[in-house]
Amino acid sequence: MTILPVIPISPDKPDAVITRRRPSMPPRHLADLDLDARKAAVAALGEPTFRAKQLSTHYFGRFVRDASAMTDLPAASRDRITADLLPTLLTPIREQDCDDGATRKTLWKLHDGALVESVLMGYSNRVTACVSSQAGCGMACPFCATGQQGLTRNLSVAEIVDQCVYLAGVAASGVVTGSPPRLSRVVFMGMGEPLANYPRVIEAVRRLTTPAPEGLGLSQRHITVSTVGLVPAMRRLIAEQLSVTLALSLHAPDDDLRDELVPVNQRWKVAEVLDAAFDYAAQTGRRVSIEYALIRDVNDQPWRADLLGRLLHGKLAHVNLIPLNPTPGSKWDASPKPVEREFVRRLLAAGVETTVRDTRGREIDGACGQLAAGELTQAGADGVAADAEVAQ
Repeated sequence: MTILPVIPISPDKPDAVITRRRPSMPPRHLADLDLDARKAAVAALGEPTFRAKQLSTHYFGRFVRDASAMTDLPAASRDRITADLLPTLLTPIREQDCDDGATRKTLWKLHDGALVESVLMGYSNRVTACVSSQAGCGMACPFCATGQQGLTRNLSVAEIVDQCVYLAGVAASGVVTGSPPRLSRVVFMGMGEPLANYPRVIEAVRRLTTPAPEGLGLSQRHITVSTVGLVPAMRRLIAEQLSVTLALSLHAPDDDLRDELVPVNQRWKVAEVLDAAFDYAAQTGRRVSIEYALIRDVNDQPWRADLLGRLLHGKLAHVNLIPLNPTPGSKWDASPKPVEREFVRRLLAAGVETTVRDTRGREIDGACGQLAAGELTQAGADGVAADAEVAQ
């Protein structure tokens, strides 16, 4: 997402019980199905098969998510279609914007009370959606707000796609300041580890990149899938023969530190993870993005920059340095700017292309998991259900 998150402050009442409905997958939705399956579904409802294309055109072409607004459908058909193919998957419970309207974040409640987030980021030449693939995350990275929540469940294909369709509609409305009115990029860098929800994420990618009206019609080259380094899934991704960008959340070039910062490294070490990433780059011709959150006095030492430079020299990869988004009360803090500049200098000197991520969204808890963490913390402190709507 725009800025990597940190651990939130513990609630004042740590023994408070947060109640929530049992996690469960949502009902079937239009976006779970390809066009042939949609035709079969509408036929089973007693509707003519051309309704599948009508529905798809509304949903993927016009970003209409409510059947009541599909006025070319017979009124008698709408209730049946809504119940069977267009159930409500995402309910917004908080929306915030900053950067003069160019960054917009939404906290969603799912049908079972789980919470996820997505962000829309507008630039002069593009609009990017950052979406979640899981409610919570099971990777347990200690500096990550989502990782500290633990995993609630995987999202369905449609829950992933519906975030994008909603955000595409926001972009099309023209409210994203100074940006074209079209969603053009999607990054799987929100809540969750995308490759831990592999089948649904890959199917969501296919739905997003299939031409309208069957899908959203985005370019595969404008989709980024991130991972902390699940090597078997990375190698499985190579076999998909997709042209999406792979982003590897590395955060440390040495096993001793990465074992602590990214616990999955205890299973797949730095060398093995990088080998899989380089193999993906060789297979696809797509440069791998190495995500590296600079944390003060933890992973920002000059020798670690030099080691990272040696590991990446001559490889089809670039480093995306991420200024950590500090939260009051956390032990983790962003590296000072002089340290950041020296880290960049050493990587560039090693011949490794390096950028520093745009630090957007600080005033709206822009890092993934922060809004949801705040919502859960408030629920625990107040003794109310985590899936209750925010009091207005």
